[in-house]
Amino acid sequence: MALKIIIIGKVHNVGYRLFLLEEADSMFIPNFDAKNVKQNGKEVLIVLIDGEKEQIQEFLEIVKSKKPEGAVIESIKEEEYGGRIREIKSFRESLNTAQLNKIVQTGLTMIEKQDIMIEKQDETKKEIRHGFNTISSKIDRTNELLDRRFANMEREIEKIKKALAKAGIEIS
Repeated sequence: MALKIIIIGKVHNVGYRLFLLEEADSMFIPNFDAKNVKQNGKEVLIVLIDGEKEQIQEFLEIVKSKKPEGAVIESIKEEEYGGRIREIKSFRESLNTAQLNKIVQTGLTMIEKQDIMIEKQDETKKEIRHGFNTISSKIDRTNELLDRRFANMEREIEKIKKALAKAGIEIS
């Protein structure tokens, strides 16, 4: 018995095909295929399955009662299917290759973004160094100014002490 199951909703990029493959595998279903497609702007998962009638019915019940965590189902339709369906082993190999390709593409994108982040980090470090140097320079100038003022104040205090001493007033 062959069946075509059409699942509509949030069904792409949620691990749905892998989820269904695992279920079909655990039931020893010999022929299985699943494709993500877009129809009228909606995400659709088309599942083709062939095996014994009891296996197909059990699988269909799982499709209707379980789903991957991120999936949101709008509708599930089923219809008899008369075409060929590849062996589950062939689908598994194809899905593994497709998933590895996604991983590689994601990794390459992450590396590109990491390079951009490192460049921005380097720019930020330069700006921080420049800001630190500017602040440090201002602190140095302020310290020089304060040193001169304190030196002037000490000289003025010494003059005042001498004048007071001349006037007969002792300060300790």
